[in-house]
Amino acid sequence: MELHTLIAPEKYNIANEIDRYFSEKTALILENDTGVKLTITYSELIKKANQFANGLTELGLKKGDRVVVMTTRLIESYFIYLACLKAGLVISAASELLRAKDLSYRLNHSEAKAVIAYHPFVTEFEKIEEETPFLEHMITFGEVVPGWKLIEDMMEGKSDTFTTVDTFKEDYAFLAYTSGTTGMPKGVVHSHGWGYAHLRTAATKWLNISEDDTVWATAAPGWQKWVWSPFLSILGSGATGYLYNGRFSPRKYLQLLQDNQINVLCCTPTEYRMMAKLEEIRDFDLSNLHTAVSAGEALNREVIDVFKNVFDIQIRDGYGQTESTLLIANLNVDPEKIGSMGQPLLKEFIEVVDQEGNPLPFNEIGTIAIRKDFPALFKLYYKNTEKTNEAYLGNYFLTGDRASKDKDNYFWFQGRNDDVIISSGYTIGPFEVEEALMKHNAVKECAVVAAPDPVRGNLVKAFVVLKDGISGNDQLVKEIQQFVKKLTAPYKYPRIIQFIEALPKTDSGKIKRVDLRNL
Repeated sequence: MELHTLIAPEKYNIANEIDRYFSEKTALILENDTGVKLTITYSELIKKANQFANGLTELGLKKGDRVVVMTTRLIESYFIYLACLKAGLVISAASELLRAKDLSYRLNHSEAKAVIAYHPFVTEFEKIEEETPFLEHMITFGEVVPGWKLIEDMMEGKSDTFTTVDTFKEDYAFLAYTSGTTGMPKGVVHSHGWGYAHLRTAATKWLNISEDDTVWATAAPGWQKWVWSPFLSILGSGATGYLYNGRFSPRKYLQLLQDNQINVLCCTPTEYRMMAKLEEIRDFDLSNLHTAVSAGEALNREVIDVFKNVFDIQIRDGYGQTESTLLIANLNVDPEKIGSMGQPLLKEFIEVVDQEGNPLPFNEIGTIAIRKDFPALFKLYYKNTEKTNEAYLGNYFLTGDRASKDKDNYFWFQGRNDDVIISSGYTIGPFEVEEALMKHNAVKECAVVAAPDPVRGNLVKAFVVLKDGISGNDQLVKEIQQFVKKLTAPYKYPRIIQFIEALPKTDSGKIKRVDLRNL
């Protein structure tokens, strides 16, 4: 693929990719855990987006304004995102798992003018104690909430046509927050031009989506992965998206795949692992499934083999980051290369480099790096020039992940340069967990690391030094875990807590996390 085919036209808005499929074709099928199904066509979805875009602009929101959006697996999520893009607003997605502390930081750091939240989620916003001086509008849907504007009211009587705001390929479209090992989450800025490049790499080359497909990508709104696959890749390909708004169960997922004749599946490694462990897995017919892909963390060979042996489906691993798009993937899988990350989708842009930023020879371990002119690379870390500059070395953006590549240009994952924990596809910064732990009155010191786990990939493990006179026991473990869950997103809590007398440290006082991981 030539570089010029990934560069968006100068005047470009991501919403145009979806608008071009305006028709009576089914865009989305939503099923809940009671079996109730709702559908919406492309024309209905786009008209609703236009009505809401008119409502947003009537509030005075204008091109470039940031909007924090907290929704879940609902049809409304799609027209909300589409409306914001049409209006030229910058979407900052927030997971429903975030807590008041997380939300106040995002609101203030992004200088968000508005919040759009599904009605069951407004409670966490109302718990915010800090001032939010930039916030002007609080918008909800599904149910009336005192003090919040209702989307249904904002759309009532509004025209179902809307002239998409003129945006350019360099204009901001998304502001995603990602965890780091120290400090607060970084704001990752993606432009409209990023979306253009993403659709022409991940959607076509990896997900292998056609207009005739029914596609189930299980990621939830609130994460950049939802923007990648359920939103842009599916609707930007003119396919039909399937949504399941219910709790995960391996049996239920396999039943849904069978009953809905899903053609393309994009799951997390944890979901695949749990399905592969189901004893009755052979009872299901997945003959309509032609593509199954996995992303978020490395997928183990045993799970890949189960799906191949039972369904004759080759799960294809993929690798990318919040800062980019899908970068490396198994496409036409060589049986000898199963277990590898795959090959770069665009080999001229992806390298393994040494500490000076020089490409390494075959089979030598270094850092996965992306050439800085890659069109699907983020623009910058918002309001953080220092971190933005630190992320680059010479001609490359450094991903922080280590790998080697073989003579056939297959990459083999080795681990992370930093201490970010990836568990069940969630990226967790140890600093955020440690900050919560330190607020507990029994904790003197702590350090959080990844502990390998066969199902989740990794678990969050905390090494805790207790204050003098306090003894560690199972009851205290449970108490600390519940304490952390209340202060930060529940998926971040330490599933393992080990009490120790002292943390291993360097002469300069830095915690030796490598030693803790080795424990």
